[in-house]
Amino acid sequence: MSILVVGSVAFDSIETPSGAVDHCLGGAATHFALAASYFTQVRVIAVVGEDFTPEHEAVLTRRGIDTRGIERAKGLSFHWTGSYTGSLNEAQTLGTDLNVFANFEPKIPDAYVDSEYLFLANIDPVLQARVRSQMSNVKMVCGDTMNYWIADHAANLAKVLRDLDVLLINDGEVRMLAGERNLVVGAEKVLSMGPKTLVVKHGEYGATAFFSDRSFSTAKISHPFRAPALPLAEVVDPTGAGDSFAGGFYGYLASQKELTPAVFRKAMFYGGVMGSFAVERFGTERLQNVTREEIDARFKLFMEISHLEGA
Repeated sequence: MSILVVGSVAFDSIETPSGAVDHCLGGAATHFALAASYFTQVRVIAVVGEDFTPEHEAVLTRRGIDTRGIERAKGLSFHWTGSYTGSLNEAQTLGTDLNVFANFEPKIPDAYVDSEYLFLANIDPVLQARVRSQMSNVKMVCGDTMNYWIADHAANLAKVLRDLDVLLINDGEVRMLAGERNLVVGAEKVLSMGPKTLVVKHGEYGATAFFSDRSFSTAKISHPFRAPALPLAEVVDPTGAGDSFAGGFYGYLASQKELTPAVFRKAMFYGGVMGSFAVERFGTERLQNVTREEIDARFKLFMEISHLEGA
């Protein structure tokens, strides 16, 4: 099975209590693709500038990621500058240089049309809807968004939400989208907007899935499912943790023959596994070098810390 991800391949300059890096490889599509590549085939649609070198592309291709959909444009790649010196739970944006990303128009190569799974990373909902309309035969569509699109592009975002199988956003974005302080009430409102399933990321506290009657063809689930996060002694760089969670989660789903509640729960755990690896180094460094054996060992650890016996 193959996943097509549409989003940003970018450079990040980051400062955390662990140190600082300048222009390390980042972007939502990059983190997602690397995390998902440990489970299934991944194809990327993005735009980069002249500063994106063969060495940068090799970070992706070494993992077997198909980069034919990455467009090269004149100018510089998208560059984000941020600091976590105040809190590791929230980034302070110091600079956002869209550069070639400002004129991003996703183009779907003919070789990508048969992709079975589609992930719409955090980009303009107009572009998300355009890509979705061209990929009408996919088995499943998962999407992400952020507060900027929720606040200022609500009408366009509403069109995207109607066609999503899974919406994957954080708890603050759920409250903003629903206009509700209570997360459970807010989740119900978001599901009524169209997504079959809502996965809510809580950062270092894990993630919660909320289901509708349309989530599964084989079962009806009336209660949410909560997956924990792994307690880590040191977090070096939280940038891309959510996108890495999405890659692990969706990559595992795409690797399975059937979508069942049990498969979905395991996917939530694998999402947490990949997010936990991502934060251990700056940028994508840890995701580039993790092994499948390490992934499976950490998945087992996730299962152990969440299992209750004899209580």
